[in-house]
Amino acid sequence: MKCPYCECVESKVIDSRPVDDGASIRRRRECLSCEKRFTTYEQIESVPLVVIKKDGKRQVYNRQKLMNGILRASEKTPVTYPQVESLVSEIESNMYSRLDKEISSNEIGELVMDRLKQINDIAYVRFASVYREFKDVNTFLDELNRLLHSNNK
Repeated sequence: MKCPYCECVESKVIDSRPVDDGASIRRRRECLSCEKRFTTYEQIESVPLVVIKKDGKRQVYNRQKLMNGILRASEKTPVTYPQVESLVSEIESNMYSRLDKEISSNEIGELVMDRLKQINDIAYVRFASVYREFKDVNTFLDELNRLLHSNNK
């Protein structure tokens, strides 16, 4: 680490402690040349997750967009905000644990639907109707029949 005073590259760590709930480390250093002290912060370099949209365009993953879509599908149902937060965190954990940092919007939609189906049927059908772009009543009924069939197993 280069000293901000004399630009010497040799220093020693005097104190080290976690900050931001362990998300980064604050290090107090002393320059071995001029003996002045300075502070550095170390944190994990985050690689952004990129979403590949249906049209092939790529955009950086946005947690709020996912939250909004699930909240919209869950309106006027017994699904609580903490349940939605938990669901989004679970999906994010799944996405960030992958080696590949690009994920298709289709994969994200399937992850959401798999989990929504376990939480609330109405929220699931609402999300599916937007995600799968139901064109008419028949495609909507087909999805409802699949849901009823899977619930009867």
